[in-house]
Amino acid sequence: MAGVVPALNVGPKLGNGHFGEVFLGEDGVHGRVAVKVLSRKPEHDDDEWLAYKAGFLAEAQKLSKAGHRNVVQVFHIEELPEGNSIRFCMAFCPGGSLQSSFDVGPMPLLKLRKFATEVSLGLEALHARGMLHRDIKPGNILIDGNGVAQLGDFGLVTDDLILGYGSQAGYSDHIAYEVWLGSGTSTKTDIWALGMTLYRLLHGKAWYEESPPARYIVPDGGFANSLRWLPHIPKAWRRAIRKMLNDDPEHRYQTAGQVLNALSTLPTPSWVVTVIPGLVRWEQTSGERLKVVEWIRHSARKHEWKVWSEPVGKAGRKMSLGGSSGLIGQTQAIRELETLFEGLKA
Repeated sequence: MAGVVPALNVGPKLGNGHFGEVFLGEDGVHGRVAVKVLSRKPEHDDDEWLAYKAGFLAEAQKLSKAGHRNVVQVFHIEELPEGNSIRFCMAFCPGGSLQSSFDVGPMPLLKLRKFATEVSLGLEALHARGMLHRDIKPGNILIDGNGVAQLGDFGLVTDDLILGYGSQAGYSDHIAYEVWLGSGTSTKTDIWALGMTLYRLLHGKAWYEESPPARYIVPDGGFANSLRWLPHIPKAWRRAIRKMLNDDPEHRYQTAGQVLNALSTLPTPSWVVTVIPGLVRWEQTSGERLKVVEWIRHSARKHEWKVWSEPVGKAGRKMSLGGSSGLIGQTQAIRELETLFEGLKA
């Protein structure tokens, strides 16, 4: 096990997770740190807790050796004297997690491609060491003080408890098709979960939650073809994510390195997107003018859209650039908007 740094001061709580609580701390070597405490649950009898604890401590030995710029560094691990808790001391990431970005709305494509590339580099390093993450989701992608994305909380989910953990911890939308069917996890289930994470971050919480939860669809197969895309998402992004989410592991990207290659070619038009009930709005600044697209969703069957440009920060003429011919159906609105964004990407 990694050595324990004795001068650890544990401060205020940062949050709760399925596996324990996270606190802000400080030690004499690393300065500010994150301290995760995993505790025995009331339902654990002595044998269950001993097996549970042994599994975590075995994984912890691996975690402390997984040094990489895009993986949260574990500094030291200790079992607390009362015997019912394990404490992990890790690098503190002041930028928080990408869960907050997901909650706010769709992430700009350039920013997401950067974070996805960094996460894929970290995942490639874990896989090269024979480790799996098993819990890739927005809340487990942390941003360090330099704005770099790092994978956190890896290795704490085992095949024995993944389905139960998923249902209790809100992770079940990230469980790959073959795991629901009883197969174990693999590097390719990590790639599936990364694809799901990218889809969520592309669309944001409000849009994502308009669809039935993935956990009700994935086990029946065909999930990749059921995705609802915001119209500005380029076809190349859609193809890449659908490939990551393919039911057949052999038809996904086979390695994180292949994901990195795919990410490197994805286009990144610079739309800022807002999704609120009844309205999706896109904005793009070019020189001294702002281009705006609005999709007004009056009801399930009544939609309209319009696009215009206007001066940035000064008075001037607002120029209409097109729109729907009155109220139209949802399918037609999406089709017309997709055509519009294809034409505007240049």
